[in-house]
Amino acid sequence: MQKHWWHKATIYQIYPKSFMDSNGDGIGDLKGIISKLDYLQKLGITAIWLSPVYQSPMDDNGYDISDYEAIADIFGDMADMEELLVQAKKRGIRIIMDLVVNHTSDEHAWFIEARDYPDSPKRDYYIWRDQPNGLTSAFSGSAWEYDDLSGQYYLHLFSKKQPDLNWENEELRQSIYDMMNRWIDKGVAGFRMDVIDLIGKKPDQEITGNGPKLHDYLKEMHQASLLDKDLLTVGETWGATPEIAKQYSNPENQELSMVFQFEHIGLLFKPDAPKWDYAEELDVSALKAIFTKWQTELELGQGWNSLFWNNHDLPRVLSSWGNTGSYREKSAKALAILLHLMRGTPYVYQGEEIGMTNYPFVDLSQVEDIESINYAKEALEEGQSMESIMDSIRKIGRDNARTPMQWDAGLQAGFSNATKTWLPVHPNHQEINVEAALSHPESIFYTYQKLIALRKEEDWLVDADFKLLETAEKVFAYQRSTGDKTYLVVVNLSDEPQPFELDLHWKETIISNTEESAVLESKQLQAWDAFCVVL
Repeated sequence: MQKHWWHKATIYQIYPKSFMDSNGDGIGDLKGIISKLDYLQKLGITAIWLSPVYQSPMDDNGYDISDYEAIADIFGDMADMEELLVQAKKRGIRIIMDLVVNHTSDEHAWFIEARDYPDSPKRDYYIWRDQPNGLTSAFSGSAWEYDDLSGQYYLHLFSKKQPDLNWENEELRQSIYDMMNRWIDKGVAGFRMDVIDLIGKKPDQEITGNGPKLHDYLKEMHQASLLDKDLLTVGETWGATPEIAKQYSNPENQELSMVFQFEHIGLLFKPDAPKWDYAEELDVSALKAIFTKWQTELELGQGWNSLFWNNHDLPRVLSSWGNTGSYREKSAKALAILLHLMRGTPYVYQGEEIGMTNYPFVDLSQVEDIESINYAKEALEEGQSMESIMDSIRKIGRDNARTPMQWDAGLQAGFSNATKTWLPVHPNHQEINVEAALSHPESIFYTYQKLIALRKEEDWLVDADFKLLETAEKVFAYQRSTGDKTYLVVVNLSDEPQPFELDLHWKETIISNTEESAVLESKQLQAWDAFCVVL
């Protein structure tokens, strides 16, 4: 298998509105990111995945793009973007752009022309029908919006201000590839591709994900923009199975480097229930089965995994599956050790490395996310209580990931000097912040720093195979083996002691959040014990 830089990389996702505010308007920006590059260099990351900073009316926080080649005023301008590329490169950090090409904003020039001039070639850049069918929007309601100007409906799988692009139009596809090439020429190191599995949709057949021409489009994109360039490309693919992931990420297919699959994220919710019906606790047995499937079925050389707990669309893993009380630090380290020692490219979401948690939202006035607001409106109409609605938003809502980064214990957590930030700063920032983490040699930050360094240094993290071990239900233990060495990873995913009966003797410890020799003697794991050793 040909090795690429991204096989040994750790990617750090930045949500620009919430990372660092340089100009005191309560909103993060590009100059703010530049000011924190030394911190990210200290953490050791290889690349930044930058959530959208393009020009946008911000109906969906930048995932509704009105100009792919301009920067939103709230973030700065193109000179700031180019300076970020320069300053990041000086520190050995690459920039991965968020590519949102399933849809645009309804304020994009293409859509304005398509709506105002039905005879324009741009009309076919979007999907219009005389009558709606049963397709629904991910943000609730019909996926079709009636346009008074032209007397037709247009498709929007997300907000009505995010009309879907018609990838069957060859001219549109070429325009997208040309735009990608101009960003590559500026020096970006790749793209995270938003809901890329939807671009092959067949709306008349009510097919949205994994449409029949999806892989043809991705192959064409690769030839037009990615061929012979050592770029990282990762597709957001909610419906992927290991077999589908091989289609995307097998190097021979020349499509993408890897995909985000979300099967483990499904464990946040009750089985076969709506998104907002969250599971009360993690089903550890199911988690073991899912990770094992992806580690063993996506074989080395035939595809590549992405490893993640958090992103901008998900609640904080520490609040969902860890312990935000007395075991906050230990459980955060345990979750990190479990994930980062598997095969794949790990992604760290901003604040994860200091153990940030969900926000204690009191009422809807504190909520910005369009998905949460639409859910609350529908749930109220169905007779649900505001108390139960807010409980779901506190557990599942996307704003949990989007509260400002906690830099220090001062006013607004060092994120901004504004009196009001776009989302409120978490009240626990006085205890949980970067300054405190850096000053404590045993903090979560330094566990992440060590895991990121291991990924760069140790070939076994790429090459070794994976084997799940039989253990107590709440214990996740696996081996990674090469021809001459075996590495054992053991994690107790619970607040209670767990038996650990394996009669093993190890030669050295790679990383640990506990006294692993005590485990050997007592044959028992304490709450959230986690370690990796060489057998």
